[in-house]
Amino acid sequence: MNDWTPTSWQARPAAQQATYPSEEALNRMVAQLSNLPPLVTSWEVEALKSQLAEAAEGRRFVLQGGDCAENFDDCSSPIITNKLKILLQMSLLLVHGLRKPVTRVGRIAGQFAKPRSADLETRDGVTLPSYRGDLVNGPDFTEADRTPDPVRLMRGYGRAAMTLNFIRALVDCGFADLHHPENWNLEFVKHSPLADDYQRVVDSLGGSLRFMETLAGSRVDALGRVQFFTSHEGLHLHYEQAQTRQVPHRTGWYNLSTHLPWIGLRTADVDGAHVEYFRGISNPIGVKVGSGMSTEWVQALVEILNPDDEPGRLILIHRYGAGKIADGLPGLIEAVRATGKRVLWMCDPMHGNTETTSNGYKTRRFENILSELEQSFDIHAELGSHLGGVHFELTGDDVTECVGGARGLGEADLVRAYRTQVDPRLNYEQALEMAMRIVRKMGPGGN
Repeated sequence: MNDWTPTSWQARPAAQQATYPSEEALNRMVAQLSNLPPLVTSWEVEALKSQLAEAAEGRRFVLQGGDCAENFDDCSSPIITNKLKILLQMSLLLVHGLRKPVTRVGRIAGQFAKPRSADLETRDGVTLPSYRGDLVNGPDFTEADRTPDPVRLMRGYGRAAMTLNFIRALVDCGFADLHHPENWNLEFVKHSPLADDYQRVVDSLGGSLRFMETLAGSRVDALGRVQFFTSHEGLHLHYEQAQTRQVPHRTGWYNLSTHLPWIGLRTADVDGAHVEYFRGISNPIGVKVGSGMSTEWVQALVEILNPDDEPGRLILIHRYGAGKIADGLPGLIEAVRATGKRVLWMCDPMHGNTETTSNGYKTRRFENILSELEQSFDIHAELGSHLGGVHFELTGDDVTECVGGARGLGEADLVRAYRTQVDPRLNYEQALEMAMRIVRKMGPGGN
């Protein structure tokens, strides 16, 4: 690590980075961000790392979920509250059904940048930079909106800070109190075919909690709040660099823009800038892995990113697609096992199952998402491995972006509430059903 600094990535080829009109203006903004307070603390980061180590050993389960890409306009109390509510609801079902603690990690308060397939987009003979997320540029197809603007880095920091502040306030004031899970209900869940099943879980947990407190003779105050962590793809390296710093009484460097940053499949080159940056931070880190990656590539990532075999340090988030996972995942598990390094395995069943419908909408089918997830559990179990978590793109809003699920959404329903600017998300009802299906698969008596 003697040759690593928060800026050493700049000597490596950096994929998926925006081209700014003025490098001087970009550097000024990075300097300003570097002097602002951190968004999270090293104590929180280390607490998460400890929980991830437990999940890798099968003693805990990780639920990671949120928007494919946050928009600055989504920084509003109803939207933030609904995101928190659906993750709390899902975790309630998982805690009850899996009989183990659940770590909640939101794709929130920083998921403002997105990778793109091409640097440029052409419409009607006009070519402009691709939309790379609100952290970089705007979605409208105009030169003014699509020109990367470093001021957006400051706006992203501000939105992340406001979002985190509101989440912490909700948690501290008892919004997530396990004594009152009825407060977590989304208004429209009562119309779901799953509403009765969910209510039975709520009633069962409430009864168990009251029984435990009766035996103890007092209220279990520790259950009055839950921990909630944040994550985002560490794509925009200048933004990540600006919030990377050393802290008193700890060694190493921490990325204090989020608790859990991850590397996407498109930026996982072992000789690239992202791997160089991530190898030097002390946070737990995730890496998306899947089709097109050789076993030697993944082994090299494991060795570079977790050379000391630190528990809770490295998460491998596999994403193949329902039709490819049976061929790809077993060899990947065996290759990582051969390194002798401990990792936490998680499944992202969303990205490998994206398709375009006949009416032009990008969507994902619930049954394919579920199939990949169930196959993942089975493959890990057959190889003596352990799937310790799931990674979903989801929303607490009433959208129609993925087809299928208990209500039987079809392609014709997508037009009703298709709101995503990037990737399709599970809606509140589909996300809740996915949690129930995990419990059915992996809970006591599951198959």
